[in-house]
Amino acid sequence: MGGEPEKWILMLTARTPTNIAVIKYWGKRDETLILPINDSISVTLDPGHLCTTTTVSVSPSFDHDRMWLNGKEISLQGGRFQSCLREIRARAQDVEDKKKGIQIKKEDWQKLHLHIASYNNFPTAAGLASSAAGLACLVFSLSKLMNLKEDNSQLSAIARQGSGSACRSLYGGFVKWVMGKEDNGSDSLAIQLVDEKHWDELVIIIAVVSARQKETSSTSGMRDTVETSGLIQHRAKEVVPKRVVQMEDAIQNRDFPSFARLTCTDSNQFHAVCLDTYPPIFYMNDTSHRQVIINCVEKWNRAEGMPQVAYTFDAGPNAVMIARNRKTAALLLQRLLYNFPPQSDTDLDSYVIGDKSILKDAGIKDMKDVEALTPPPEVKDSTSLTQKSKGDVNYFICTRPGGGPVVLSDETQALLDPLTGLPK
Repeated sequence: MGGEPEKWILMLTARTPTNIAVIKYWGKRDETLILPINDSISVTLDPGHLCTTTTVSVSPSFDHDRMWLNGKEISLQGGRFQSCLREIRARAQDVEDKKKGIQIKKEDWQKLHLHIASYNNFPTAAGLASSAAGLACLVFSLSKLMNLKEDNSQLSAIARQGSGSACRSLYGGFVKWVMGKEDNGSDSLAIQLVDEKHWDELVIIIAVVSARQKETSSTSGMRDTVETSGLIQHRAKEVVPKRVVQMEDAIQNRDFPSFARLTCTDSNQFHAVCLDTYPPIFYMNDTSHRQVIINCVEKWNRAEGMPQVAYTFDAGPNAVMIARNRKTAALLLQRLLYNFPPQSDTDLDSYVIGDKSILKDAGIKDMKDVEALTPPPEVKDSTSLTQKSKGDVNYFICTRPGGGPVVLSDETQALLDPLTGLPK
């Protein structure tokens, strides 16, 4: 005993999706436990296009907990990380890896240190719920490494303490975060409404308007809204409870017109509440605030006499558009590329990412096809022709509803070196 610490390293890698709320979470009744003032509902996005990958490792040779995000070491001292680590360690079980001859007793987890590496395949803190995917992946991967007995709904109550929206990334498909009533937050957790196969004809296109970090973080924005907005309590008590019931029905029945109306109106009300905050919060920058995207969708929906596309904006300027099916998604992409053509030096392959087959459906192979796009039929006269906004959108992501977190068995996907426990 007492000599060199043992050299073994036990490691696990997992992948967790991000999610986009269609009924928004905004405002907390408890800042520390992250307990919301209303229920929310989200759609999980295909992790093949938007996800966080996290590798967690443990070794007696590690002398303190360390974490790297997108290759850069970050501090784990923040209260939210510490809450998640504390809650998971408290629930850790015995672990045995017979192949490596490793045995860890549950009481040992309090003494052992962790190395964690996490990578987002999309911009961090730019209104694409990167913290949701990141904290959900941290909790999910550690729960598997430490052999926790809790199911994903119970794990969601831990992830919630790191980032509220993270609790909804523990499931695929459509997910409801139940606000709960208990002071200790034990009943504030996520439940899956339907899996990703239930409404798999939906296609989601995200216009990434700005990959920069937002000026007002969600945390401080919510706090200011709860303290200063007169509308927020009306929204939480009167509006959202009815909308949640209606949205659950629309999802169960695959009723797109109702789904679209609820999604758009809830997004608009969320931003109205942000504007009602003092000082006001502007999460939508010029491109979205000028309502080019909203006008494009609303005009088209009106012209068809029935919603074809729903739009929603989270706490950031990026537009998320949900099309009723692939055919509609191809027509939507044509309209978006007409209104927001890429800069002349931009490669189309990097301007439309994710599921590129939608480009093929839209009959667009190269920049010549983009330049040949004509105004959509609902734009009837020259006065309503939209000024083309070249360069206003950084890129588009084509995706769909996706599944929940998974453990990756392919060791080559690990972000940490199995011999050193340091980033590759």
